[in-house]
Amino acid sequence: MAMMLHAFLFLLLATSGSAPCSGFSVGRSIIARPRPNSVASLYSSKTSVEDNVGETIQSPPPQASSTQRGVARIEKFARLPVWPVWQGVFLFFASKILGEEVAAGWENRIGGRVCPNFLTAEATSPFVLLVHHRHSFSNWDPVKYIQQTFFPEGFPSHPHRGFITVTYCLKGGMVHRDSLGIKQSYGAEKRHDSKHVQWLTAGAGIQHEEMWDIEPDLQDEGKLLWSSSQELYQLWINMPSDYKMSKPNAELLEAYPVASTSSSTIPDNTTPVVKENNDATTTTVVAGEYKGIRAPVDCPTNVSMMRVQLSKDSSWTHNIPSSHETAIIYVRKGSIQIGTQRIPPHYTVYLTSQGEELSIQSLEGEADILLLSGEPLREPIASQGSMVMNTQPEIQQAYLDYQLGKMGLPWSEKLSDEEWQQHVKRNPSLY
Repeated sequence: MAMMLHAFLFLLLATSGSAPCSGFSVGRSIIARPRPNSVASLYSSKTSVEDNVGETIQSPPPQASSTQRGVARIEKFARLPVWPVWQGVFLFFASKILGEEVAAGWENRIGGRVCPNFLTAEATSPFVLLVHHRHSFSNWDPVKYIQQTFFPEGFPSHPHRGFITVTYCLKGGMVHRDSLGIKQSYGAEKRHDSKHVQWLTAGAGIQHEEMWDIEPDLQDEGKLLWSSSQELYQLWINMPSDYKMSKPNAELLEAYPVASTSSSTIPDNTTPVVKENNDATTTTVVAGEYKGIRAPVDCPTNVSMMRVQLSKDSSWTHNIPSSHETAIIYVRKGSIQIGTQRIPPHYTVYLTSQGEELSIQSLEGEADILLLSGEPLREPIASQGSMVMNTQPEIQQAYLDYQLGKMGLPWSEKLSDEEWQQHVKRNPSLY
């Protein structure tokens, strides 16, 4: 079933075509970029699909000073229709007829698309992949019941080795089961008790299953007809070679509100949430440090990951560590301005590698962005499917170990919890 999921999503990639860049104020010439040596995700195969899914746009020379981070280039990746497909197709035609920004606003409300940001691992080290999911499951949708007979509502068991996955839920949630016998439910809803992020260290190898936690939205509870909104980011962070064969682990991180002037110790397994300027800005620190407030998550790679929410006509500033030569912004909602450049929703921004000061202004309404920054690993990288290692022989060994059952054996997502636990005990992971 997992292979069917891979094939379906790859077919969507192959048939989607490049994303348009209409209505954008920066220069529009397409830069020919070298293919990455592989694309590592559930949404791809080893073949590069970058030419099919996005455009890279030449930005004017950055206007920022040597102390400021400016815009180096901007990229738009294709948004693929899924969960439910028909809503994603509707949004595709809406974007062509009414414009991308109108469709982006509708997507935020109704869902139906996924956007894999296929990063060029050599150029965006230590970040390998960023995926934005926005879906909706409705009990009144007849297509849902037909589709789930051959296309599972989530991601059945699959292996990973050599990197970290961070799953950050914005709406709805996920149910996780793995080859270590760990089950976790997490998400953005009240039932998840603020546990909204999963930090999974694949290390030497782990198999896991991630299925959507489908329950009625708050406003639909108790109603005969209901919908379940789902939205999340998944980020893949590469690990230094010395840590790639470390012990796998999965932990949940809980949102933890703190004052911007707080000097108190942040509890373990939390993501500090900082409100400033009379609640005009909210910064959620998943990894790294913001104005002296450091997220406690243990990461062998030097990275920062922050969600920033801005009210209309508000500004946000941050000092990016000088060692973080890689800095990427994904605009989830609204539009922002960096320097003199306006960036619409659903665009990916690559910042210049020099300087520390970053200043962002929201435009025309509320804005919601994800900021990633990190120190490049400066190591060889080889990635294929769901494995990220340093060399191709290491990739081959990873898949051999998976086939030999060293990461446990895959299971059906239809197994009950008791059946899954018995399966894991009978087929234990060696890691």
